Amino acid sequence: MLMDSKSPISLSRSTPRLILFAGHAGTGKSSLAKQALPLIIEKTGADFFFLDKDTVYGAYSAHVMQLSTHNPNDRDSPYYLENLRDWEYSGLIDIARENLLLGVNVILVGPFSKEIKNGNLFSPTALGVPPETHIQIAWIDLEESEAKRRIEKRGDPRDDWKLANWDQYVKRRMHPPNHPAITRFDNLHFDAVLFEELIDHLIK
Repeated sequence: MLMDSKSPISLSRSTPRLILFAGHAGTGKSSLAKQALPLIIEKTGADFFFLDKDTVYGAYSAHVMQLSTHNPNDRDSPYYLENLRDWEYSGLIDIARENLLLGVNVILVGPFSKEIKNGNLFSPTALGVPPETHIQIAWIDLEESEAKRRIEKRGDPRDDWKLANWDQYVKRRMHPPNHPAITRFDNLHFDAVLFEELIDHLIK
């Protein structure tokens, strides 16, 4: 189901855009973002810089966690959350900011649950990006049991902690706040028509 509370607004070609594909693990946000990218470029006539948190910090964080805990795949333990998680997101937003200040549109992919919950991602001022930056967030929804099934199926060792501590992990799953910048997309059964509607919401 697609839900949005903001009326479409036409933007000029010069207005920088920051589009996020966010959501919890296993929801399919990376796949959807890659599928959306050519449609967004076609519909806006603009280029976008694509940033996925796992690509940007995957090898780096694996090395740091190997040195720290001897577990390069840990992305969920209290140690990771307290000592590395926020620095990854800060660096990712720094890269986005640099591009937006140069007039380059950005698509960001990652959970971003904490940053959405505290409201920082809704404010160009808080992010230090041009004040006219148009920020839109696609929050990808997926029912908990199906998300777990997909996580198990993909077999990524970085998910081992989640699966071994599922009851503890799901306590971190949150519903995003109602905000004009957020459009929710249920990815349980992909619907091409609703997906195109999502794209249209993100770029207007």
